[in-house]
Amino acid sequence: MSTKHPIISVTGSSGAGTSTVKKTFDQIFRREGITSVSIEGDAFHRYNRADMRAELERRQADGDHTFSHFSHDANELGELERVFREYSQTGKGRTRTYVHDAEEAKRTGVPPGEFTAWAPFPDDSDLLFYEGLHGSVVNDDVNLAALADLKIGVVPVINLEWIQKIHRDRESRGYSTEAVTETILRRMQAYVHCICPQFSETDINFQRVPVVDTSNPFVARWIPTPDESLVVIRFKNPRGIDFPYLMSMIEGSWMTRANSLVIPGGKMDLAMQLIFTPMVIRLVREAKRT
Repeated sequence: MSTKHPIISVTGSSGAGTSTVKKTFDQIFRREGITSVSIEGDAFHRYNRADMRAELERRQADGDHTFSHFSHDANELGELERVFREYSQTGKGRTRTYVHDAEEAKRTGVPPGEFTAWAPFPDDSDLLFYEGLHGSVVNDDVNLAALADLKIGVVPVINLEWIQKIHRDRESRGYSTEAVTETILRRMQAYVHCICPQFSETDINFQRVPVVDTSNPFVARWIPTPDESLVVIRFKNPRGIDFPYLMSMIEGSWMTRANSLVIPGGKMDLAMQLIFTPMVIRLVREAKRT
């Protein structure tokens, strides 16, 4: 970890709400006058869209039906670790953008499914913000968790995650329920071995739990709303967390364990503002003192 050049890492699977967390942090940065540089996990995929499709076909022909973007070897985790380390030491680094759709293609001048060229970070940033699938990976090759100063996990319970993916892929990408189900099954091994272990490395986890019936996510007609959900917030080290203050500020919240707070789903943004604002200010203040 670096006192001079802090790194905030947000890890969560697609649809878990990591983009919402980024918007919350952007509000904190803007309000507190903090200059950040951001990188997305998509930028560190190993393959563009066409190459990934070809690699999937090759793997399946060889009998491997578990390969997906969740897999460690589908991503340039060594490069991501190098960026984390370089930033922590010098405040410099580089990133690129994975172009998802025609709108992004128009903005970047790069076809959908391709990457932009690598570009250096702007100078004189206060911190680095990562959002993606692999921000806290620890394996035999990399240790990203050791390089991040504040690690945040964002994950819905599994049935809710499946509902969100099914609805998004059917409505936005035109996939059938059967095709999405096949993708979910293919990703399960990597989800268990590559994604879940990271949430033991994170400092704070946010897990959305629906309070409506999601027992069969493959026939659910709609995604549970925030008002139909609770959020469990788990602090790895609760020392210094003012739980009475948080409960007084977040109506309807309560503690379930000495390190766990439960809040109404609609209060997640407020909770993040209350929890992360002082943490970010402290990281930046300590960085400027060194």
